[in-house]
Amino acid sequence: MPDHARSADPAVQRQLDRLWALSPGADVLGLERITRLLARLGDPHLRLPPVFHVAGTNGKGSTCAFLRNALEAAGYRVHAYTSPHLVRFNERIRLAGTLIDDTTLAGLLGEVLDVAEGIGASFFEVTTAAAFLAFARVPADACVIEVGLGGRLDATNVLPTAAVCGIAALGMDHEAFLGDTLPKIAAEKAGIAKGDVPLVTMAYPAGITAVIAQSAARAGASLLPQQAAWRFRVDGDTIVYQDSVGELRLPLPTMYGAHQADNLALATAMLRHQRALMVPKGTIAAAARATFWPARLQHLSPGPLVDLMPHGSAVWLDGGHNASAGEALAQALGTISEAGGVTLILGMLANKDARGFLSPLEPLLDRVIAVPVPDHGCHAPSELADVAAAFGIQASTAADVDAAMRLVADIFRVEPGRTVLIAGSLYLAGEVLDLNDEAPS
Repeated sequence: MPDHARSADPAVQRQLDRLWALSPGADVLGLERITRLLARLGDPHLRLPPVFHVAGTNGKGSTCAFLRNALEAAGYRVHAYTSPHLVRFNERIRLAGTLIDDTTLAGLLGEVLDVAEGIGASFFEVTTAAAFLAFARVPADACVIEVGLGGRLDATNVLPTAAVCGIAALGMDHEAFLGDTLPKIAAEKAGIAKGDVPLVTMAYPAGITAVIAQSAARAGASLLPQQAAWRFRVDGDTIVYQDSVGELRLPLPTMYGAHQADNLALATAMLRHQRALMVPKGTIAAAARATFWPARLQHLSPGPLVDLMPHGSAVWLDGGHNASAGEALAQALGTISEAGGVTLILGMLANKDARGFLSPLEPLLDRVIAVPVPDHGCHAPSELADVAAAFGIQASTAADVDAAMRLVADIFRVEPGRTVLIAGSLYLAGEVLDLNDEAPS
């Protein structure tokens, strides 16, 4: 799906307009175009600091955030490349700890686009080339890089080596590109495995584990799966992590959701099994307390959108959009919603499985209000409402998030102290953060 990036900075917007005119306007996978593009730029990807490369269906962004915060707490300067952005395109590229500024971003995009003619590079490939060019020029000690789509043929996988690679939770998503079974998707994610580089993974069913092991063996990577090479358990408010080096006791993440303990444990295992940088134990604990990743079960602060709600209402935001995310959200909502059912404001891209997302949430929902995802090909709100109604959930539609929130506000004045969740798309989440003046920084 195209990202429809916009910028308030005229110089950046000019380059984004050039990018849309040049790129094919759709997701494309493969390493040939990004390889040619980087060659024209002098192969900056060969001159990066040690790379922490993370793939997965869900949780890879949070894992990257834990990695970055732990490395920074250890005193290292860290580049980070993540996607998609929520409000500002700049969120994708963090240079030595700071979001890239508009002037630098406009110059980098222009430099890449000036040499991109005839390659047919996609939006993501041009962005990736710009990030790698910036990372090669600005001094830093590490790069945390999130895979965009899949792994094997994702543009970030042009990287020939890394300090460590990791695979987060796996689930069904992007089936048109990655395959229609979990083993096929796992094989694509495991394609980031690199020779003589540790590949740290979560625990998966036996069939998935076997597929990943085959990919690791073909690449010559050292496979370090959860349970076999490392493990963890939650003991009250403490994570007890163990590997061959010993035991590490960490605080639970401040981010909401039990699944964040899994993501922190994966990041911990990646840090403990790489040899490029020394990371003291205390810095991982600091990351657990300090890490925040927007639109991942985020409790929205007072702002223009939240202030529409009557006093005592809780407004939560999550970019989850597949069945696995629905399961994680259902588990989390069971602990944070204390006053009965939840009202869900739902918007989803057209290529997402609305039924799969709603199924685990259904027991917790009082109602669903379906909305469009602005500027993106999405399920019609009436279609989403029909899916919700088929589960027996009271369902309606609204023209946009603002209208949906006003409708919820009227309901909550009669049913005070209730919870609203806005979910179904990271692009919708970006719209919400923008409307509530909570742009990531």
